[in-house]
Formats: sequence, C-alpha cells, structure tokens
Amino acid sequence: MLQEALAVYRDSPRATAWLRSHLERYTEPVRIAVAGRSRIGKSTVVNALIGDEFVPLSSFTWYRGGTEPRAHVFSGPGRPHEVAVGRRGHRHHVEIGQIDRADRVVVEWPARTLRDIVLIDTPSEASPEQVLGEADALLYLMRHVQDDDLKFLQAANDHPIARTAAIHTVAVLARADEIGAGRIDALSSAKQIARRYRRDVAVQPLCQNVVSVAGLLAVAARTLREDEFAALRTLSSLGREELEDNLLSADRFVGEQFPLQMEPAVRQALLERFGIFGVRLITALIRQGFDTQVKLTGQLVQRSGLGELRDSIAIHFTERREVLKARSALLALDVLFRMEPRQNARKLMADLERVVASAHDFRELRLVAALQSGRTKLPGDLQTEALRLIGAEGTNPLVRLGFDYEADTREQREALLDALVRWQAQAADVHAPHDQRKAAQIVVRTCEGLLPQLR
Repeated sequence: MLQEALAVYRDSPRATAWLRSHLERYTEPVRIAVAGRSRIGKSTVVNALIGDEFVPLSSFTWYRGGTEPRAHVFSGPGRPHEVAVGRRGHRHHVEIGQIDRADRVVVEWPARTLRDIVLIDTPSEASPEQVLGEADALLYLMRHVQDDDLKFLQAANDHPIARTAAIHTVAVLARADEIGAGRIDALSSAKQIARRYRRDVAVQPLCQNVVSVAGLLAVAARTLREDEFAALRTLSSLGREELEDNLLSADRFVGEQFPLQMEPAVRQALLERFGIFGVRLITALIRQGFDTQVKLTGQLVQRSGLGELRDSIAIHFTERREVLKARSALLALDVLFRMEPRQNARKLMADLERVVASAHDFRELRLVAALQSGRTKLPGDLQTEALRLIGAEGTNPLVRLGFDYEADTREQREALLDALVRWQAQAADVHAPHDQRKAAQIVVRTCEGLLPQLR
C-alpha cells in the first residue's frame, strides 16, 4: 500500500518523503518512545535498558544499535552534524557544543539491547503527537495514575486506527523504591500496586501491561563497578542496626561521625548512584549471601523490576514487531489521505479500511482489549485460555499453547488440535451470546493459523 501510494503521490515531494520514511522503517527494529512527566526518571530507565549511563539531553534523543559509538545532531532540514561522544566521570556525554538548536540527537551505540529496539528519550514537555509521531510503541512512566497520565494515554489512542489496534503501550510505575517512604519492602508494595492498576477499568484499555521499576537499582544492576561493589561490601560489614542508624538521613550517612574508615566523598558518590534505599537494600543482600558482583547484580535485575520490564518489552513490542510496523504504516497512510485527499487515492483508502477491519492480527488485538477491559466475557477457564491463545502472554507457539517447557512438535500439535476442537464447539454453540461466539471464531482462526507451523 505504501508503494502504491508513492505512485499516486509521485508529484508531491512532501508526500513522497513521508511515504519513503515509512518504507524505511520496515527494515528497522521497533521504535519505543519513553515518555512521562518531568523528573520521573525517563533517562534513568533508558540507561538501565541500554546498560550504559548517558548524560540526559533536553531534546529528543534516539539510541539505536551501531558497531561503534557515534552521534548526529539534526537541526532543521539541513544535513545532520556528526558530533563526538565523550565521557564525564563515569557517564557518556554527547558533545553538542556550539550547535544552537537540536531537534533530535541520534546516538549509535554497540549494545545488545539495541539490536532489537530503538529507544527514544523524550522531553517532558512533548505532546502525545510529538512523542508518537515517529515511534511504534510507548513506555509511559508515572508514579501513580493521575488525571494527567490518563489524559496522555487517552490522547495516544485518540485515532480510529489507534483504537482499533491498541497494542503499543506499557505503563511503568517509576521510582518504585520511593513508595512507602523508602521502606525495605517498597519494591514488593510497588509490584502489588502495579498488579492493581492492571485490573483498573480506567487504565486497562489504555495499555497492555503495568510494571514497576526502581530506576537507580536497575542502572546499578547493569553498570555496577568493582570499586563501588568493594565499598558496599565494606559497608555491609557494619551491624545492621548500626548501619540503619546512619542511613536515617543523607547528612548522617556522609557526615564526619560515620563509624567506618571511608571517605565522605565515597559515601556521597554511593548515595548519588543508588539512593538511601539502594544502599540499604544492597548491603542487606550482601549480608544474605549475595556476596559476589555476579550474584548481586542478578538479584538487582530481579528486584528492581528491570527483568519484568525487559520481558514486557519482548512480549508486547519486539515479538509484535511486524504488527506494530504495519500499524504505524496504516496511521501514516491515514494522515496522508486526510492531509492531501485525491480522487485516485480512493481505492487505497478503501484498502486501508478493509485491512484495519479484517486483518486477523488486529482482530486478535481487539479481542485482547475487549477481554481485558471486560467488554467481552467468556465463561470459566475459557477466558484465560482465549487470552493465552490469541497472544496476550506472548506470540511464541509454546507460550500460546501453555507449555512452560520445550515441548516437541507432536505435543504442540496435539494440544493445538484439542484446543481447536474445543473452540470450534464454542463458536458453533447457538445458545451462547453473540459476542462470545464471535470471540470464539477469532480463537479458532488463530488455532488454524498455528497449524501450518506445527507440521
């Protein structure tokens, strides 16, 4: 459809540039915008996902995979300026220098995470239209769900195609370590709050998942240095109560009366890197036996919520790359047809409506949203099975079929045929409500689509 539109709009430079940019996106990883209010921790979460620390910039900053560190600054319609990536202390810094205006900074970085995704760190004042203009998916950070957060998420879905394929958002309760005044059980409390929001009728239709993340701990899990680990291990040699007394405030922790021979500057650096909660938790973990750097960082990945966030990105974004890219292309075509309507584009407009209405990937996603929001309800365990089969927990056949081990093809095929028979009966049940039969038909079509993969 993009190629056909190029032929129709070949005499419009603006339209052809727009269409070519979307054609190029098909060869790229999924673009994920990281958005939220000021000082919510967007750059911290981006650093944790990349596994390196960057000094945040005030403009849109793209991080994409590359063989060597490079950065380009885009300002206006001219050619981008290549700039150096230097270091300030232990953090990387893009040396923008004398460039007056930076609309966008693109950093190429050799990180494993960036093989599958492009991360876009967005300015706090950016509107939903600016944030999602060139992104395929959204990580939206917040502390608690407030009216402004709901308005942003609603605006992100305020388009007929976006509502049809509401698949592009994961909400993140950021700074989870600050919940409950930084108590040692703060991370557990944050996970419970995230689970509650997943079931909230105001939140559920607007995002595919809600997870909690302690940003400073997540960065520490990826970037902990040997000298920091040695200092933290020294701190853990203090008695728990004595250390707790000196962690009651930042002033006491960095003060001259500290009971260990450790420079105040070292303690100040630990405080800035991990926060009081992080120092408290890490020293407790070291005392519990996570006393090597490898053991400790593994615990921090799990406890900080970074592991759950990465799993959520994999399930909802990278595994659905093709659908997200198609969704972006359909949105782009719709924008073009509205901005530059043409008589010879009428067939393409009809094709677009047909694809949105009939593509099975979108039907699956509409059913996921309907089941999760309660608009459609299925009896008993059928609801749970339907969500799993249509990909709410992941699109891999093993996940769809409910296997938690590497089942062979024969086992998968038997489970699939069993499910297909069950859902065919549900679709044919004349006594079932119409919306349940319609939902069952979509599940049947999903099962039929999986069969050729399991020959």
